[in-house]
Amino acid sequence: MQLNRYFKNYDTFIAAVIGFVAIQLFCKYSGIGISPDSIMYTSAARSLNANGTLQTFNHIPIVDFPVFYPMFLGTIMFITRIDPTVFGAILNGLMFATLIYTAGWIMQRFVPASRIYKWLILVAIILSPALLQVYSYLWSETLFILETLFFLVAFRQYLVKHTVKALVAAALIAAVACVTRYAAVTIVGTGGLLLLLDRVLPLKKKIVHIIIYGFVCISLLVSNLVLNAFMSGTTTGPREPSITSFGKNLYYFGNVVCDWMGLTPNQYWMSIPLAIIIFGGFIAALAYNYYRRKLDSFENLAITFALIYGLFIVVSSTFSRYERINHRLLAPIYIPALWGYTSWALLILKKIANTNTRRIAGAVFIILMLGFITKEYLIDKARYNDQVRDEYGNPGYSDESWIDSDFADYLKHIDKTQFDPKVTIYTDAHEAVYFFSGMSSYLVPHRFFKKDVAKFYTFKRFYLIWFNRLENPELINLKDIQKAKNLHKIKDFGDEGGIYEYDEDMGKN
Repeated sequence: MQLNRYFKNYDTFIAAVIGFVAIQLFCKYSGIGISPDSIMYTSAARSLNANGTLQTFNHIPIVDFPVFYPMFLGTIMFITRIDPTVFGAILNGLMFATLIYTAGWIMQRFVPASRIYKWLILVAIILSPALLQVYSYLWSETLFILETLFFLVAFRQYLVKHTVKALVAAALIAAVACVTRYAAVTIVGTGGLLLLLDRVLPLKKKIVHIIIYGFVCISLLVSNLVLNAFMSGTTTGPREPSITSFGKNLYYFGNVVCDWMGLTPNQYWMSIPLAIIIFGGFIAALAYNYYRRKLDSFENLAITFALIYGLFIVVSSTFSRYERINHRLLAPIYIPALWGYTSWALLILKKIANTNTRRIAGAVFIILMLGFITKEYLIDKARYNDQVRDEYGNPGYSDESWIDSDFADYLKHIDKTQFDPKVTIYTDAHEAVYFFSGMSSYLVPHRFFKKDVAKFYTFKRFYLIWFNRLENPELINLKDIQKAKNLHKIKDFGDEGGIYEYDEDMGKN
């Protein structure tokens, strides 16, 4: 009996180990993936260790992102004395393994539960192209997705026991998640909606619990936003209005779902109908569970979070501009959505009285899941061949194109004394300048902020490091600057870009 208790999670542990190995394989060639966001997090973590402040490489407080993830990296850096870009693959592998183990632990508590179902879903999670991509980069989603599952576990404890202690525990996880990613307000919303729908608590007690939950959940976030406002004058940094409509964002949401289902871009015409079906199904399932008074199941918690998070991304993208809805943005709902749209099969199989019919239905479900898993595997195989076997690396600042770049190599060995320390360096990719040279620089202004553009053109002297391959259409470009300023080229890297200087006094001479 003791051995059975000890080994009952052996399959989940094996899956977790495989997940860890998978991340190491995808980081095998060039290490952990490095994107502009990764450099922001890493520089803040280094700043925390160097001088006790959370500042980015350009000596500005980190406000575009919440503080917890860089603090998390900084703490590990302090303990290990190893830089995040070096320990990133191991750290993400451990977090992915923990995610898989937690998912397996949760599935063992589904009602009804099935070991075969758990195995199939664990394989689908391990092979998920979206999750493998996220956990191959130094991104805050790696921690946020794990916090989401921890919240589901904690909040279910509350729904079962209805104690203040359990409520506060869940709220604390939500609070930490809110300072990991701002989108974690969806976790707060998940708990808040279920509290409102819960018909077990008397009204007076429910109101008290909602107040406690809300206060604890937003405590850290409010503190973070107040600090941001004090340090920079904005709560979450400068934000531009969206340029995509609700319908377009719904379409992009559907694109991602199509990709997850193994469909091709030629079938994106299904995107909007599929997105409507996805959201409609979640709403119907939540309403059904409310009617059955079954709000405390893990399946219902997953459905509620997937609904709120998915709607939040689509709606917020309609009002605020950030990267187009993609696999990274929707990765937090991959596991909850997968549970929401597969766990119903367990209920149906349980209700089928005829043994032969139940076996046939079970076989059909297994075949469908194996087909889904096979499509995931083929996507992962293509990515592995491209990034590891063909030695390209995870796309970003650590991939082969940058490894072979003369511009990047020059910046790595640049003589910093050639720049007057009193003169500001501008660029179209300040994170790239820092990553390769260690120098601080500032972005040229966004076109949308007209006052910033006008102010930039009043400067009498500056340096300009320009990467042609990274030109951002939202920023003023090199041609715009050259029309207004007579730039002197210091170093030319052909198609890759160059380094320039502008000095108004030099032009007069």
